[in-house]
Amino acid sequence: MKKLVLSLLFVVAYSLNAQNNNPVFPGWYADPEGIIFNDEYWIFPTYSAPYEEQVFFDAFSSPDLVHWTKHEKVLDTSAVKWAKRAVWAPSIIEKDNKYYLFFGANDIQNDHELGGIGVAVSNAPGGPYKDLLGKPLIDKFHNGAQPIDQFVFHDQDGQYYLIYGGWKHCNIAKLNDDFTGFVPYEDGTVFKEITPEGYVEGPFMFIRDGKYYFMWSEGGWTGPDYSVAYAIADSPMGPFKRIDKILQQDPEIANGAGHHSVIKVPDADTYYIVYHRRPMSEKGRDFRETCIEVMEFDENGHILPVKITKEGVKAHPLKK
Repeated sequence: MKKLVLSLLFVVAYSLNAQNNNPVFPGWYADPEGIIFNDEYWIFPTYSAPYEEQVFFDAFSSPDLVHWTKHEKVLDTSAVKWAKRAVWAPSIIEKDNKYYLFFGANDIQNDHELGGIGVAVSNAPGGPYKDLLGKPLIDKFHNGAQPIDQFVFHDQDGQYYLIYGGWKHCNIAKLNDDFTGFVPYEDGTVFKEITPEGYVEGPFMFIRDGKYYFMWSEGGWTGPDYSVAYAIADSPMGPFKRIDKILQQDPEIANGAGHHSVIKVPDADTYYIVYHRRPMSEKGRDFRETCIEVMEFDENGHILPVKITKEGVKAHPLKK
């Protein structure tokens, strides 16, 4: 009897301490952008729902990647007069003590529809955000790229770029100082295409050891083949040659693993990939959850394949 009680106590203790951190917070959320502000981790995802209901953004903050606080409706379409539906794929950046939230809206299919990529601003990462321009920042197709899936990249020389694009085309453009428009390149063009082989949508870029890592999503976002691949170059302009796929479905856990971002821990060679996936029990396109895994590199700087898990990551507090 005593052994049975001890065994039961061990099972209970193990269960209480078992790591089971994916998804990282409840609810259907996709396209997550992870970033660090003021010694806190933040995730800004798409609220995953039918387009007519997808009209706001929630945000989540954490001191350690495990315990998350929800910040409800940091931006919704009531604050953006031109945005009516389908707001998604937020990208966030801090500049001069202000926080700029870039987003796609209305899912426009041609140059005659109102919508595209907008930008909102706040004095705090948790909002509230207000529309910066009163109109889209990009409202047309350039180089065949649908104006969605925006990512703001801050280069080592101080230049901010907007990297974006759906429909298998990706552009990069130089943002001006107040994010109200763009600075043309030396040849007079504004939008340069940097589309690598296999690119579909969801661009992300970071620098490691002086190299530019360009990542994107492949496959169809509603299907099991959604996945993440990458390339490496010496410049944010590329050229980017596809190296490999590093994130994809595991039929034992989930499918549709894609549209990711990357968090680097300050002063450490520690990286996390933040992504969405669809549980195997769900078939609807909008049933997507946000998850985090460790992302590692080999001795040549290549990204190792990421195994998707239910365990997720251990706590990693930023404050000592």
